[in-house]
Amino acid sequence: MVLKPSRSRSFCEWKGEAIYFDVVARDETLRNVAWSYPDPSLAFRSLRDHVAFYAWPFDGCFVDDERVTPQPGNFYGGWISSDVAGPFKGAPGTSFW
Repeated sequence: MVLKPSRSRSFCEWKGEAIYFDVVARDETLRNVAWSYPDPSLAFRSLRDHVAFYAWPFDGCFVDDERVTPQPGNFYGGWISSDVAGPFKGAPGTSFW
């Protein structure tokens, strides 16, 4: 698996600008499925030099030995495990709470 920089960008009012990556695995390219904050705001400086991945495009993502459930929708990148309690934003009707 290789990360390839994408041209996509987004802005979070708390963390700052995010840059995106495509994941290239064998002969498949998954576009904009990973992101990073190269210069996050002071409160989120611990995110610098880390990359986050959406769980939904992959065959399986795990925390320890537990397979996670991707957070609903395609905006949030949450990995839902048995240690995390909802409700979760992302499903239809959850945009404004």
